[in-house]
Amino acid sequence: MMKELAFAQALLLTGELEPKQRELLRILCGAAVSSLQLRLKEGLKQEAYAQDLISAASLYAVAALGASSEEMVLEEFKAGDLSVKQSGGKKDTAALALEKQAQMLMKPYLADSFAFVGV
Repeated sequence: MMKELAFAQALLLTGELEPKQRELLRILCGAAVSSLQLRLKEGLKQEAYAQDLISAASLYAVAALGASSEEMVLEEFKAGDLSVKQSGGKKDTAALALEKQAQMLMKPYLADSFAFVGV
């Protein structure tokens, strides 16, 4: 249910899409919802975070869809922590802004996490 709601909201943000892009967006929304749900704090009631999670997932998915445009090649996509690896260009400002907004929406609901980015 949340995946479909996130997809519907993402479609509102993107407007008309080609069938291939539309299906990719559906997959990205599902992955974003799953990833965010795995990172939720223990004991939260769904009513408390549901709308923000749906919004954040749609923002992450739209950002990832933009990152996979024809100018850039999508090399890797991970559902855990929703990371996208691309080549051929830098992530545009709009995609970064969408990701930042999604992070801000979900910050109160996510458990603290720690990961090495590099050494």
